[in-house]
Amino acid sequence: MGKRVGIKDVAAAADVSVTTVSHILNNVEGKRINPETRQRVLEAARRLGYAPNGLARGLRLKRSNTVGFVSDEIATTPYAGRIILGAQEAAAEQGLLLLMLNTGGNPELERKEIDLLLQRQVDGVLYASMFHRVVEVPDGLRSVPTVLLDARSDDLTVPSVVPDEVLGGYTAVRELLDHGHRRIGFVNNLDDIPATHGRLKGYRAALAEAAIADDPDLVVTETADSAGGYRAARRLLEGVARPTALFCFNDRMAMGAYRAAAELGLSIPADLSVIGFDNQELICEGVFPKLTTVALPHYEMGARAITQLLALIEAPGPIAGPAAQEMLPCPLVARASVAPPPRL
Repeated sequence: MGKRVGIKDVAAAADVSVTTVSHILNNVEGKRINPETRQRVLEAARRLGYAPNGLARGLRLKRSNTVGFVSDEIATTPYAGRIILGAQEAAAEQGLLLLMLNTGGNPELERKEIDLLLQRQVDGVLYASMFHRVVEVPDGLRSVPTVLLDARSDDLTVPSVVPDEVLGGYTAVRELLDHGHRRIGFVNNLDDIPATHGRLKGYRAALAEAAIADDPDLVVTETADSAGGYRAARRLLEGVARPTALFCFNDRMAMGAYRAAAELGLSIPADLSVIGFDNQELICEGVFPKLTTVALPHYEMGARAITQLLALIEAPGPIAGPAAQEMLPCPLVARASVAPPPRL
């Protein structure tokens, strides 16, 4: 293995001073450098395979250029993997290394993992949840810049990045309204979490905007799985004045609604339109017809959380007042399960 290429080698190859090379490679502001000289230095660095000494730079800046990613179960959840990808790619763009730890929901393991990250002097931590919920920020994270990812805290001094559940629910119902549906059922989750309340609020907001009265008989809560979706859909579809469309809390519940519709002799989307939430592609692409749904912005949340964290790390001092609580939009993914209502 050859010796490591250093800044002096680049300076010699470009026929400039070491100081000039340092200013160019570190993008030092306020230095007037000839564009031709800058280009010559960059080409020399690239030709020689120069890589900056991250450790030395970190010591100068009093930073380790590493950030922690602590999650409950995200690392073992395939459909949420894009949160990790978004965070990894955004961190890499900033020259940061992401150290990922998965607690499995074990508080004692979580405490040990956070202690380990602090011992490694990480510059900051992303504290992530498998699903959008309210969390208690571990005491160990009070001493390091921390951003909550797919979670929020009642302590508004801790920044967070979450999906906009209300807008997501509104988007789903607006799609059904735009296709002409006026009697829309909502198969909702019974768990007391932000998504349950937010998506219901969005459902009601879209109906109100269309001057459609809120009918409590059209909202059924159940367990947020295929079996729960099946039971809720049966209740809604067996009524005398059945809905012409169903908005389901998630794609698993929508899959159960497909089964209920089939048992009742209803064709999707000719007799019944169905829209889900989450964009779990194994479900959405696997059912027939393919399921129209609303996507959780997993990748965007991961990337945005890194941006927030870097701003905290680089802040000259503690940020006074409430921190940024960002809600990212959930886009519609149109497939084949939504059509105009049948002529009854």
